[in-house]
Amino acid sequence: MFSIFTIISALPLAVFSLSPPSSRTTPPTGAFIVRSGTTSSSEYASLTEAVAALPSGTSAVTIFMYPGTYSEQVDITRAAVTIMGYTEDPGSYTSNQVTITAGESAGTAGSDDASGTLRLHADDIALYNIDIKNTFGSGSQAIALSNYGNQVGVYACGLYGYQDTLLAEQGLQVYLQSYIEGAVDFIFGQTAQGYFEGNTLAVSGTGCITASGRDEDNDAIYLFNHNTIIKASDATTIDYTYLGRPWSDFAQVIFLNTEVETALEAALWMEWSSSEPNTDHVVFADYNTTGSGVPSSLDRPSWATALTSSEAADYTLSSALGTTSWVDSDYLM
Repeated sequence: MFSIFTIISALPLAVFSLSPPSSRTTPPTGAFIVRSGTTSSSEYASLTEAVAALPSGTSAVTIFMYPGTYSEQVDITRAAVTIMGYTEDPGSYTSNQVTITAGESAGTAGSDDASGTLRLHADDIALYNIDIKNTFGSGSQAIALSNYGNQVGVYACGLYGYQDTLLAEQGLQVYLQSYIEGAVDFIFGQTAQGYFEGNTLAVSGTGCITASGRDEDNDAIYLFNHNTIIKASDATTIDYTYLGRPWSDFAQVIFLNTEVETALEAALWMEWSSSEPNTDHVVFADYNTTGSGVPSSLDRPSWATALTSSEAADYTLSSALGTTSWVDSDYLM
């Protein structure tokens, strides 16, 4: 039986049209303004200062950031915050002009979360056109975005790291039209219900794209639809790339309609380790995986699945998240 999803997934990407604003170069009325080097009493020189100035409560607030590189670690614990970066093309991460950067490692900071350049510990947060970087490099977990929020949307942002770039830990989360770069388990977490669409996943070194830590049969999932996997422009030697490996025994990761431009291993999926495979209860599956990086002869392990079109149709934005009214549909394909 064919669903609308099945029909759409068979069409070329060109039939889809995003509808974000044509530009975002001035702050909305009432926004808190961040501008590098500002001396104005009505503006803030860093995101940290703007976040500290937000009123208490849960009324919706907006922070607008002017172009610049902001060297800081920021922890947002106030709900209902939207952060917008200056851009002349809100629909594309390639035009982003705002960067938040730090270089903390988990070994020094004390935990994965504490190493995060931007840390979200509140609900109902939206990020637009912000590049978030952890520049530590290889040798330790080092998080760019640590996301513990519920109903968090990340739109046309850039996330840059090496090991554990994105901690998608809990709650409902969407990542749309963004760029996520890393090498080792660079999208990971435990109980989040995460939906990823229209993103560029850039591999910068040997490793696995995902590491799901789902440790029981619950709703946690990473669902990828219409994403592109590439080799990062600054990539080191890449010995292998897999779609994912199971951090815990109930890992659940689905890739649909993926265009692959850098070489994947024939198995697509990897055990956690030879001594601790974590494969007894995993749900690892893909559908319509295409492109020059897909081996001519795939050899999926017995615990991974190639979905049929009808099976793939069961995995949608709504099936992953349940409620979706909070998602900015202008960034959906």
